[in-house]
Amino acid sequence: MTRTYAILAAIVAVAFLVGSYAWTALKAPADKYAECRGGQVAGGTSTIGGPFTLVDENGVTVTDADVITGPTLLYFGYTFCPDVCPADNARNAEAVDLLDAMGKTVNPIFISIDPERDTPEQMKEFTDYMHPRMLGLTGSPEQVKAASQAYRTYFKKEEGGDPEYYLVDHSTFTYLVFPQEGFVEFFRRDDSPQQMADRVACFMDAQ
Repeated sequence: MTRTYAILAAIVAVAFLVGSYAWTALKAPADKYAECRGGQVAGGTSTIGGPFTLVDENGVTVTDADVITGPTLLYFGYTFCPDVCPADNARNAEAVDLLDAMGKTVNPIFISIDPERDTPEQMKEFTDYMHPRMLGLTGSPEQVKAASQAYRTYFKKEEGGDPEYYLVDHSTFTYLVFPQEGFVEFFRRDDSPQQMADRVACFMDAQ
């Protein structure tokens, strides 16, 4: 008899757990961007992004709310980068032009992780060459570090190198950010301009 009760209790417990899981799943909001995503973010998208205060390429102190006024592609790098940053920013600029052709406006932003050399003037020269709508942001070392940490990016200045022509090791993700919503997707270096444009368009259509 005791064994029968134990079995029944186990069945009830399993049924409760399954029911609780199903109820939780039903209550959880559906991801409206699920079909657009190219990968998953450990901990969820809410773990990336956040407010920042930086200095724009015109020397004006701005916040994230000032510059992320529409769909935005964010990239962290530096103007003295010999190859990766120019290539990635050029790719992002091409994706923006492809989106323009689709009737979708997206603005590219380039955030420096080398404030020692990347003055507002230096950022402006670089971004104006890359794309007419690209905005360059720099700031104090503390401001840059805070923005980098918000987006969980990595950078480290080369040790023992030339004090003027040093390199900076850094992560190379590009982030898609929406006003009010914040970070929604990331792109890797091997994503082509067309792949980026198609996925960004998918996210914009799903808003």
